[in-house]
Amino acid sequence: MRDAYHEELDSIGEGLVEMARLVGSAIGRATTAMLDADLKLAESVIAADQKVDDLQHDLEARAIALLARQQPVATDLRIVVTSLRMSADLERSGDLAQHVAKLARLRFPDTAVPRDLHATILEMGQLAQRLMAKAAEVIITKDVDLALQLEQDDDEMDLLHRTLFQHLMDDRWKHGIETAVDVTLLGRYYERFADHAVSVAKRVVYLVTGEHADELQPADAPVEGA
Repeated sequence: MRDAYHEELDSIGEGLVEMARLVGSAIGRATTAMLDADLKLAESVIAADQKVDDLQHDLEARAIALLARQQPVATDLRIVVTSLRMSADLERSGDLAQHVAKLARLRFPDTAVPRDLHATILEMGQLAQRLMAKAAEVIITKDVDLALQLEQDDDEMDLLHRTLFQHLMDDRWKHGIETAVDVTLLGRYYERFADHAVSVAKRVVYLVTGEHADELQPADAPVEGA
């Protein structure tokens, strides 16, 4: 019975990794669909979000069943509860990738992104994908230092987000109000996607250590006053 119980715990972790990989791929493909005005690719991203939702529902059902049958305590309880929270973060990440794809579909055959912002949006999409790939690695390895580094990596997304707003606030902006709204939404989608990747990593820190990530520092972090 204990072997079956721990196999079920392991399978929940595997489900989280699969969700992370799916939503990471989704944000990358949604970005391509947006920049290339690729309607077929946008539709595929939108449709594929159902698989992420199904995985979350399945993981949630298995986690609740474990709580009811096994009444786990200590570390095992932390694994189950934290996994439920991570699955919610990942499901929301999938929704954000879907939002990018839906905006691409809405503006087809045009693109919501002006040519002079293509490079910035491409960089945001690639960074979002890398952050989620690292979050998946953190789930697999339970590497606390790697998890803590994710928040530092997210600073790059915040910088890109600010860059978008600088363009929007520039007196030389010539792309109109509708495009400004589209770009504002896109920036928010990528910024929130990155936040969810960081949140997943932070939850792994809590799962492993029993402490919140804000109370810890990565091993290579600079020491204040050094």
